[in-house]
Amino acid sequence: MLPYTLEDHKRVTLFSYQSFSLKCLRLLSCLNVCMSGSAMSCEECLIIHPSCAWCAQEKFGSVRTLTSRCDLRQNLQKRGCEAHHMESPSSSTTVVKSEPLSSKGSGPTQYDVIQIMPQKISLSLRPGDQTSFKVQVRQVEDYPVDLYYLMDLSLSMKDDLDTIRNLGTKLADEMRKLTSNFRLGFGSFVDKNMSPFSYTAHKYQDNPCNGYKLFPSCVPSFGFRHLLSLTDKVDRFNEEVQKQMVSRNRDAPEGGFDAILQAAVCKERIGWRKEAFHLLVFATDDVPHLALDGKLGGLVQPHDGECHMNEKNEYSGSTKMDYPSLALLGEKLAANNIYLIFAVTKRLYVIYKNFTALIPGTTVEILDQDSKNIIQLIVNAYNNIRSKVELTVWDQPEDLSLSFTATCQDGQPLPGLRKCADLKIGDTVSFNVSVDARGCPAPGTQQSFTIKPVGFKDRLEVSVDYRCDCGCTNQTQANSTHCSSIGQYTCGICRCDPGYLGARCECQEGEAGSMYLSACRQAEGMQICGGRGECSCNQCFCYESEFGKIYGTFCECDDFSCARHKGILCSGHGECHCGECKCHAGYIGDNCNCSTDTSSCVTDDGQICSGRGSCACGRCQCTEPGAFGDTCEKCPTCPDACGTKRECIECRLFSSGRLSDNQTCQRLCKDEIITVETLKTDDPNAVLCLYKTENECVMKFTYSEHANGMSVLTALKEPECGAAPDAMTVLLAVVGSILLVGIVLLAIWKLVITVHDRREFARFQSARSRARYEMASNPLYKQPISNDYVETDFSMYSKSYNGAAH
Repeated sequence: MLPYTLEDHKRVTLFSYQSFSLKCLRLLSCLNVCMSGSAMSCEECLIIHPSCAWCAQEKFGSVRTLTSRCDLRQNLQKRGCEAHHMESPSSSTTVVKSEPLSSKGSGPTQYDVIQIMPQKISLSLRPGDQTSFKVQVRQVEDYPVDLYYLMDLSLSMKDDLDTIRNLGTKLADEMRKLTSNFRLGFGSFVDKNMSPFSYTAHKYQDNPCNGYKLFPSCVPSFGFRHLLSLTDKVDRFNEEVQKQMVSRNRDAPEGGFDAILQAAVCKERIGWRKEAFHLLVFATDDVPHLALDGKLGGLVQPHDGECHMNEKNEYSGSTKMDYPSLALLGEKLAANNIYLIFAVTKRLYVIYKNFTALIPGTTVEILDQDSKNIIQLIVNAYNNIRSKVELTVWDQPEDLSLSFTATCQDGQPLPGLRKCADLKIGDTVSFNVSVDARGCPAPGTQQSFTIKPVGFKDRLEVSVDYRCDCGCTNQTQANSTHCSSIGQYTCGICRCDPGYLGARCECQEGEAGSMYLSACRQAEGMQICGGRGECSCNQCFCYESEFGKIYGTFCECDDFSCARHKGILCSGHGECHCGECKCHAGYIGDNCNCSTDTSSCVTDDGQICSGRGSCACGRCQCTEPGAFGDTCEKCPTCPDACGTKRECIECRLFSSGRLSDNQTCQRLCKDEIITVETLKTDDPNAVLCLYKTENECVMKFTYSEHANGMSVLTALKEPECGAAPDAMTVLLAVVGSILLVGIVLLAIWKLVITVHDRREFARFQSARSRARYEMASNPLYKQPISNDYVETDFSMYSKSYNGAAH
């Protein structure tokens, strides 16, 4: 085996440990990465971890190890290193230019409008040492607006063309309510004038509608035609529209993306102003051709993203290059600060809505079949765009990690978000940007990146330099007596000439002896250099391995014996050091497979996991019983399910409630709502919800989750309201109730009296019977005389007697 020299050892891979586990952050008893690393110089020490410091003091530490000068700052102080001999730079931020935000966009200062602060900063980064800065953004009032109307002039858009013939004047009147500086332009498109996209036979060259009974005359097909540069003379817009005629292509898709790209990159022809808000309205009633569709016509050259307008203001590359890709389209729109508004018919809404997720700074609105709502559509889209701010990063260096925390109008920090919504013009929002360097580029490398709000001309330019060098290297001594005159003395250590080893270059390669071997054992009785290296001149030199690097004072460490995830060491998100993964910024866990990014767990209203769970490894873990979904947003059985969905019912069906603002309602309420005359409540998988409206009516709806993952709300078309009672009916009911109660009471009284009388009568009859029996044996009793007078007297006597006896 070839001898392992000091120069070989210095080429050991340098490790950058960006993050500790939470346990190691709390407890300093964890592995000391500074001393256990393979740092053999000050520069190598600095990139191990931001907590590491190097002591350049001449008389310091033990001569038996070269890594003892690299340690935690507090440990170096305890071991006698003076503060002015320590090399431990930290990251810093310097504001280079910070002019205050503007409050108004028009007027004499319109060319100096500032919507982002600061404008220039400089970062000095030490690898692993995170620094941060604050960015403020404001949508100023009365900002100039350039609007370019790009219209599909295929045959199916004929009724739309008739509708917009006086669009210019009406649109200008509406837009001047929002800005005092408005300009309008116009362009049109159909499709590539070649087969199979258009009719190319000889009889169709001048009139593609030849033989078409419904509309027998139209102009030849064309890719894109610029008709009117941006101007404040809106009457010219009306004049140009009046001149236009529709054309006819063969297939259903249109060549609109060709037109969008040319309208974006041909800045001089279109007339985009640098100091204006750029709106590009794209009106169509069909799907667009995408990249690679051009191969159907033999176009194999990809679009180059450049302007190709001839002297007739027509797109000259239509039959030479393929359609542009979505990525290229998004790049050019963003580079030229253009907001794209898709104005499409209802059946195409979902398709173009998906495009907006792939093209930053775009929005989609539903266009009526004849474009009657185009003015309100543009105004709504403009207000929607101006109600949000989103930051983008351009030219980010690969070795930099950026994280954002947004603070919107409610003042609450939202980690992982770089966007604020539901803003009013003139509102100011702020973002905290944290920057972390993962390593050091080549010396002398100048790097920078740009932070820019989507659609803004304003930007923050960030320059970056790296603190990877040590100041003590400026005092290097060649052939120093400290190094036996055969090496360089720098930062407190010797860098020996080839063939020499040792802390003072006192040994030559190949020397060995028992006096040196004990210094190469980690403990008495253990193998020399752990059995993974050779001892030479008081030091261990580790063997090479096909699996990776072996290093350490006693060759006790390597970079391949760490946990793996799916066969990848440290999941590819960390570095292996001495059997432990040291994760890059943004990852934690034994094998660094757990992301700390929470942006995928944040709902549209800024809540983490809808308030029903926690975000772990970039995914929501729902803790509320019955909650599920990517952000725990679905939960029919949760106590707040009815209350949450009630707000969507109110704003979607009745335009009322807390979310009645159209933008907020559309953003937060995406569930399917079905209205019915009669609500069925027998579905066991549906939750019945009721609430009382402002009019004291009762609104009912059910909430259920379908197997396909969609939330469905089934609601009554109108709340249930009881009819007001009739006054006469109430009066008669009261009188009738009183009479009924009286009759019942009278009947009860009669019953009681009857029972009582019967009991008294029975008692009387019993007494009378006893009286007759006694009279039958009475010696004083005489038989009555049978004449009327005596009988009458006796009768009277008998009554008197009976009364006395009784």
